[in-house]
Amino acid sequence: MARAAAVTPADPHPSSGTRTPISPATAPRSEAVLSRLQLLVTRKLDGLLQGDYAGLLPGPGSEAGESREYRPGDDVRRMDWPVTARTTMPHVRRTVADRELETWLAVDLSASLDFGTGRWLKRDVVVAAAAALAHLTVRGGNRIGAVVGSGADPQAPTGRRGAAPPPGPGRLVRLPARGGRRETQGLLRAIAGTEIRPGRSDLGALVDALNRPPRRRGVAVVISDFLAPPQQWARPLRKLRVRHDVLAIEVVDPRELELPDVGVLPVVDPETGELHEVQTADPRLRRRYADAAAAQRAEIAAQLRGAGAAHLRLRTDTDWLLEMVRFVAAQRHARTRGTTR
Repeated sequence: MARAAAVTPADPHPSSGTRTPISPATAPRSEAVLSRLQLLVTRKLDGLLQGDYAGLLPGPGSEAGESREYRPGDDVRRMDWPVTARTTMPHVRRTVADRELETWLAVDLSASLDFGTGRWLKRDVVVAAAAALAHLTVRGGNRIGAVVGSGADPQAPTGRRGAAPPPGPGRLVRLPARGGRRETQGLLRAIAGTEIRPGRSDLGALVDALNRPPRRRGVAVVISDFLAPPQQWARPLRKLRVRHDVLAIEVVDPRELELPDVGVLPVVDPETGELHEVQTADPRLRRRYADAAAAQRAEIAAQLRGAGAAHLRLRTDTDWLLEMVRFVAAQRHARTRGTTR
């Protein structure tokens, strides 16, 4: 399925000469979005996800918690033998995640994310997800860092007729892991202010940036639309899962799943600049498009599942925060049931 979106081509002559992730052109909008997100995330997440800190993913953790009766499917390595002996009933020891946790985000802000036909742009959902994750993880001395990937470097040569630069690794900006509310807000401002550049970036290189240098076990979160070929990012994701708990947040727009019947629709691939006119009045074309999109999303889900990553899909036309709340609540429920997924 082609990576096409009904948007106008990006500016073929982006500003150059700056090495900071903050774009002056997007700074006012970024501050407004972050202020709104901070209020929304704080109110809803604090109201719906109260309780003991137990991490974002259902890893077993290392801190001892309370004991409970054994249930079929529980890990026998967590048996609490003293309590079992006292009560004559098998018990397992619950554990919670480490209090000092290091979380790293791989944030994909390639050109395909600068698109949206729902309530949000895809890039806005990416920033919102990063803000929610920061709110959930940066407590009790925890640290959060990020690697942000955008399109090709502005100094890269462009194609014919001002087209986007050829495929390449794109631009990666590493934001060091730090704790504290002020540092976290600075990290979110840097992510929100990252300028989306034309050209195709390498999602595999972005994921692999979390593997270097090696870090102690923690949580790694990859936020992307995962429209890059799976053979590009699946192996780095599996490598990342060996050492860390991995969460993959897939951002989807409804127009990437099905086409509306609006007649002739001009679409442009934001990463290559290729322009096509599509006759959406043809029901067979819309059906083929929907089938191809469904097959593509199924392949993405299969690759994420094969890599051992937890998978959360957020859409631009639904309540992304409610979906995150449901996901975290399901992870906590899985932990109390003694399962890992």
